[in-house]
Amino acid sequence: MSPRNVLVVLYDGVQSLDVTGPVEVFDGAGRLPAEEGYEIRTVSPGGAPVRTSSGLTLVPDGDLEGARPGPGTTLLVPGGRYTADFEPRLTDWLRAYGGRAGRLVSVCTGGLLLAEAGLLDGRRATSHWSVCERMARDYPRVSVEPDPIYVRDGPVATSAGVTAGIDLALALVEEDLGRDAALVIARHLVVFLRRPGNQAQFSAQLAAQTARREPLRDVQQWIAEHPDGDLSVEALAGRAALSPRHFARAFQAETGVTPGRYVERVRVEHARRLLEEGGEGVAQIARSCGYGTPEALRRAFVRTLGQPPAEYRRRFGRRATPS
Repeated sequence: MSPRNVLVVLYDGVQSLDVTGPVEVFDGAGRLPAEEGYEIRTVSPGGAPVRTSSGLTLVPDGDLEGARPGPGTTLLVPGGRYTADFEPRLTDWLRAYGGRAGRLVSVCTGGLLLAEAGLLDGRRATSHWSVCERMARDYPRVSVEPDPIYVRDGPVATSAGVTAGIDLALALVEEDLGRDAALVIARHLVVFLRRPGNQAQFSAQLAAQTARREPLRDVQQWIAEHPDGDLSVEALAGRAALSPRHFARAFQAETGVTPGRYVERVRVEHARRLLEEGGEGVAQIARSCGYGTPEALRRAFVRTLGQPPAEYRRRFGRRATPS
């Protein structure tokens, strides 16, 4: 049986969206016809109201000390601001009882709490990009993966910042109740049905810096809107009214990546979306993304994602079976 009792841990400084985003997803299942939904409960140290990092006050349902997660429980640990040592009552409780939950989930920097409690030792995990380096340094027994929006390792699931918690919650609902149920909830929340877990925390446009000069910003926009166009350095330099050499040097200086690398990121990202959501053949997708041949697309996928397009579609396409 899937863990249909959701226990959410609250504490002072918690990030409100890390709590409410996944909770709204799980709560949405209760509005579906013929679905029993999830039983959601919140707890905090001492059962006291908590003040979130944005100043909101959340009132929990009960005391953390009286909560005992079991095989039927999804234990959700949201992230928050850590300005001092971790709350010892929280980490002690996680250390004692966290491993008993049927499913252990963290959102954003909540992964640090799981790592502090020893619950990620020997496992793959991720967190918000800003703390992944710290996690790897302070918890060497954790295999930190800084790029994905979420990582599943057995019964433990960790996600990146804020909205990635919604993606992970949708993936868990899809696993429990099926794709149609997750789709209804996603539509209600006006979000994507699911971003695959290995999708990068940043899109190509966010991963690179936005150029300061307007001609270079215009070129970045052109690349995003025309992945099938002529995106050679010479063609892009012409659009910016610069010589190819000057353009390449200025583009890298202002964005942090070469024009060729930026173009490849945009094209692979576009191809990923088509493979996830559409039914076009690989040859057609290759042409629409500017690769020309399926072999060129395959090489770009293997170089960027470590797997060919066909395997990516099998794992993350519309008809993919959750693993």
